[in-house]
Amino acid sequence: MRAEPMQALREFILNRNPKLEDLPDDLDLIDSRAINSLAFVEFIFLLEELTGEPIDPEDVDLDDFRTLVAIEATFFMKEAAR
Repeated sequence: MRAEPMQALREFILNRNPKLEDLPDDLDLIDSRAINSLAFVEFIFLLEELTGEPIDPEDVDLDDFRTLVAIEATFFMKEAAR
């Protein structure tokens, strides 16, 4: 995983979930409620800031946000492939 942006995402999630001791890369962030509907908008803003690009809701799927692995592949790996 790309260290810096993924670490920022990890810290965002852990700061909002103090009871969460570990954040495995494959944890379903939505089903586990690590990212709930209230935090989701803030999470999108953080992703936009980290990628430097706006996120069009029509271009992404909920599954793109389910795990840290999926988030990295959707928002950071395509950047590296350019």
